Amino acid sequence: MRIIEESELIINPDGSIYHLNLLPEHLADDIIVVGDPQRVEIISNYFDDIEYKIYNREFVTHTGHLNGKRLTVLATGIGTDNIDIVMNELDAIVNIDLKTRQIKKERKSLNIVRLGTSGALQKDIPVDSFVFSSYGLGLDGLLNFYEGNQNVIEKEMTNEFISFSNWDEEFSRPYIVKASSSLEDRISRGMYKGITATAPGFYGPQGRQLRLKLANENINKTLETFNFNNHLITNFEMETSAIYGLGKLLGHKTATVCAIIANRYSRTYSKDHKKTVVKLIETLLDRLTK
Repeated sequence: MRIIEESELIINPDGSIYHLNLLPEHLADDIIVVGDPQRVEIISNYFDDIEYKIYNREFVTHTGHLNGKRLTVLATGIGTDNIDIVMNELDAIVNIDLKTRQIKKERKSLNIVRLGTSGALQKDIPVDSFVFSSYGLGLDGLLNFYEGNQNVIEKEMTNEFISFSNWDEEFSRPYIVKASSSLEDRISRGMYKGITATAPGFYGPQGRQLRLKLANENINKTLETFNFNNHLITNFEMETSAIYGLGKLLGHKTATVCAIIANRYSRTYSKDHKKTVVKLIETLLDRLTK
């Protein structure tokens, strides 16, 4: 059986995984991931008890119980590069023996739900509403680095988007991956649903122009008008596609829910986005624990 080299799987002196600084006992099977480290404590304040609080760089983890359900909330930081770290290390914690560096024979599947903020791309999705990402559209290119990526993407939808957008070959090849159906059934009631576009940046990749001119000034218009079998691109953010793609490759169930704090079409912004995020937190916790 293969032993994973020290340079490939880095373990801290205390036996924990390198970036997340976690041991297997620190992790629940149901995990909420957020971008903002400060949001971890906002969520864990709802817990009935907290077993662990672990901090390393931007990666903050709290694990505890709510309504008899064990939950972990973990800050990932921003971007698909951080998600690459988080998803691989979460999987390693449960599916690799960190002492022997060998892959376990029996594989464990985690439920991983991203709770984030986002900007809507459709005029009829109001600020302060919630969107469930039925699909993640990756403009980031991350999944292309992994063998087997073609086995988990929605090929017809992906190819239709590439054709419709006349995608520039100098950009990373897009990919579209579906959310976990079981998590969608459990979480999405009463939310807007659609395709969430994941960008590799906040400014140019999302069509924002400050001093630098854009290589593709029509990217937002393209996203707003794409329609595949009545599936529209509902919103922009920076993590979902990597969570969905790596999650499916590794055998985990994944989902994203976002509070809409801006509408890029109408150029409006929430007057109290923190209140909207709190409402989404309460909604998600209720649906995960009851």
